[in-house]
Amino acid sequence: MLVAAYAPLKPPDHPVPSGDRRVARLLDAALVRAGHRVEWPSRFRSRDGAGNRLRQLRLALLGGRLADRLLRRLAARPTGQRPQAWITYHLYYKAPDHLGPTVARGLGIPYIVVEASLAAKQLGGRWDMGHRATVAALGQASAIVSLNPGDVPAIDAFRNPRVPHYLLPPFLAADAYAQSQPRSAAPARLLAVGMMRDGDKRRSYAVLAQALARVKAPWQLAIVGDGPARAEIEADFAAFGARVRFHGECNESQMAALRAASDIYVWPAIGEAFGMALLEAQASGLPAVAGATPGVAAIIADGQTGLLATLGDAAEFAQALATLCLDTGLRAKMGRAAFAKVREQHDIAGAADLLDRILRRQA
Repeated sequence: MLVAAYAPLKPPDHPVPSGDRRVARLLDAALVRAGHRVEWPSRFRSRDGAGNRLRQLRLALLGGRLADRLLRRLAARPTGQRPQAWITYHLYYKAPDHLGPTVARGLGIPYIVVEASLAAKQLGGRWDMGHRATVAALGQASAIVSLNPGDVPAIDAFRNPRVPHYLLPPFLAADAYAQSQPRSAAPARLLAVGMMRDGDKRRSYAVLAQALARVKAPWQLAIVGDGPARAEIEADFAAFGARVRFHGECNESQMAALRAASDIYVWPAIGEAFGMALLEAQASGLPAVAGATPGVAAIIADGQTGLLATLGDAAEFAQALATLCLDTGLRAKMGRAAFAKVREQHDIAGAADLLDRILRRQA
């Protein structure tokens, strides 16, 4: 089956790395693995991060024109060369889908949404237009797939109950990750990965610095990430001196080496949907200490593959981290459990199977 895929927030070939780009690429790989052909017919980004209503109106008008143009282009193809389904990945009030509903309706093909989120508080607010567009898109969807359990209740409150809603655990190609070897020597080697920008990422780094100041057990921290808030984030960790090392942006081979050299993955996860870096750490057999969001809790089994702390609570985070720093046997046990859980519940093979079944039911 030929599938048209679209990501209104960030296309999979965007030059700036992020978890969102990573998931878009994995979605493509899962569909191909299931035997489908995938094309991404548009790179149009609908995101308005500032809540500017005029910009949102302009994006909606531009999106409407692009949708009409794309529909004409796809409809002009011979029947066997037209997409047989449309999948939009990750739409929400800041990045609604102005293309998919129009094109899918015009071609008479299923419109499938993979990862959407709704925030009813945006109704009448600065992102009212984006919220309404997302609700309308979900209203047209013939199937909805959620990666974050935390998104399910809000979506179910708006969707047509006759439209199937599937929960797909975040996934990756598990075989690409080697199991880290547990180590009992001190200090504990910690790893944190996150973009360095204002907002939730900045707050997560601040909580991590506050927590580390409370941990008396010996530790060293490697931080991977870059961005406009790097200077401020480096200042948050300056008091720790050589115990904290900033690696900037790293490629895949560098990340693999860092995971192999680490004992514990740490991330407060404020505002985190689920966190691909957390999943990659677990795939490598690293126990994790993280903030408890519904999406993160779907990846990290609290008390089994890592420890979860109340979101934003530096003291509780520090206590959990100190436990794993001191108890090398526990962290080795959790690391093994994490490695096994990813292969059982989060491998791309399972995702490919579910996506294939969804597409065939919609055909």
